Amino acid sequence: MQNFINIGLESFYVLMGILMLVIGVKSLKTIDNNKKYGTFAFWVLLSLPFIFGKVLPATFIGGILVLLSLLTLTKQVVFAKYEVATEEFSQAKSEKIKSKIFLPSLILAFAAVAVAMSLSSYASSSQFAIGAGAIVALISAFIITRAKPKEAVEDGARLLQQMGPTSMLPQLLVALGVLFTNAGVGDVISNMISGVVPADSRFFGVVAYVLGMAIFTMIMGNAFAAFSVITAGIGIPFVLSQGADPAIVGALALTAGYCGTLLTPMAANFNIVPAALLEAKDQYSVIKYQAPVAIVLLAIHIFVMYTFAF
Repeated sequence: MQNFINIGLESFYVLMGILMLVIGVKSLKTIDNNKKYGTFAFWVLLSLPFIFGKVLPATFIGGILVLLSLLTLTKQVVFAKYEVATEEFSQAKSEKIKSKIFLPSLILAFAAVAVAMSLSSYASSSQFAIGAGAIVALISAFIITRAKPKEAVEDGARLLQQMGPTSMLPQLLVALGVLFTNAGVGDVISNMISGVVPADSRFFGVVAYVLGMAIFTMIMGNAFAAFSVITAGIGIPFVLSQGADPAIVGALALTAGYCGTLLTPMAANFNIVPAALLEAKDQYSVIKYQAPVAIVLLAIHIFVMYTFAF
């Protein structure tokens, strides 16, 4: 079964890489100006780690990431032209399918949970479960909508390209968090905080931990990436060392990080991608609406952690 999971995971990555190749070819064919070459290069380069990731050297993949960053920085990545359904067609399909359109999303969630639970004893089962759930959901979508596979590829490519380079951020930020931890950034932060926060003050330790999680998540764009660094630098020496309950502190610290997620464009998959998919005029509109809620939640986190963790 473990071999089956490993092969399945590789197959899912290859499928994603092929979709990126489709975007590259589509860009080369439909973009009118010279940026079609930069866009083509971006998506083809991005597809390589997904398709050949197991055999490519790490330094080669690192070089690809540098090239991708340069193409993005020089604004060479633009949107290709896709066939979009007419408003009349969409309305007619909506009236016919009605609420059944939400079934694939529910099927994906339930199928992923079911597969993950049944294969929980195997390595990488959770990642495999998401891919398997997506395949089952895609099949159900074909049955419900009577759409053709070509339409699924076309629309999937369009949505992925609409997210653009920001779709890379979650993976890169998690890797950055590992680098920060291994580089000893937590120790540096601990030394900085020790000069400001009294070592025997539970309240100021909690404040520093909660705000540190939020601020570092804003910088990193990922609460999981920030958690290991800030917990090592602030959580353990200033909160847990004073007798706080690790379960309560850990849970609240992570959700405090999510408050930072609500406030940063670095969390592109939460804040920038939705604005792009909704075609909002202001790409930061999601963050502006979330900011007041995030600030209130941070204050609540400080109160709850200080009250219930000790």
